[in-house]
Amino acid sequence: MGVSTINIRLDENDKKIFNEICNELGLNMSTAFNMFVKSMIRTGGLPFEVTVKKPNLETLIALEEAKRIAKDPNVKSYKTAEEAFKDILGEDY
Repeated sequence: MGVSTINIRLDENDKKIFNEICNELGLNMSTAFNMFVKSMIRTGGLPFEVTVKKPNLETLIALEEAKRIAKDPNVKSYKTAEEAFKDILGEDY
């Protein structure tokens, strides 16, 4: 079976870090890419989950509440955490 060469573009810093990790694992970059390709062939797709992290409903509700509170002039605000603690816990906190 013949061998072919591919070229890829990779950020310089990413390449450096990737190479360092490969070295720690006792691999070279070519072997690591071949392992990735074989894994893709075996699984019929990417060998890891590819997702876009979306906040769940609870987080979305909390974000909306935070926006509402930030705009509400009736909500007390503090310039420092110390100021808030003194107000909540008293001067002797």
